[in-house]
Amino acid sequence: MKFLEIANILDAYLPFRNSDVLDKEYQYVFASDLMSDVLALVTMDSEETILVTGLVNPQTLRTAEMLDISLVILVRNKILTEDLIDQAQDHGIQLMTTKFSMFETCGLLYEKGFKVSR
Repeated sequence: MKFLEIANILDAYLPFRNSDVLDKEYQYVFASDLMSDVLALVTMDSEETILVTGLVNPQTLRTAEMLDISLVILVRNKILTEDLIDQAQDHGIQLMTTKFSMFETCGLLYEKGFKVSR
């Protein structure tokens, strides 16, 4: 599924649009606030994986960058700082925020056929 379709499902706010991910297909979701778990458990197909988290800080972006994850969904209406937005743009990582909890976000994506990233 493409990122604009995902944004519509989650009624998400997009602080910017990264043209590099417009046509990219995503199939997997990994949800965690522990970036050490993300690093340890996302082992394959990370380029097709979405990271869902409530953690809004540079470590989230560093983790996504290390795993080639290009889409990060921030849950519970998290507020993004300009620094974080700039850093995400610099590293080619698309951010979006949603009002839904992590559980609801994962449920909505699961209903649409997303699989757990392993």
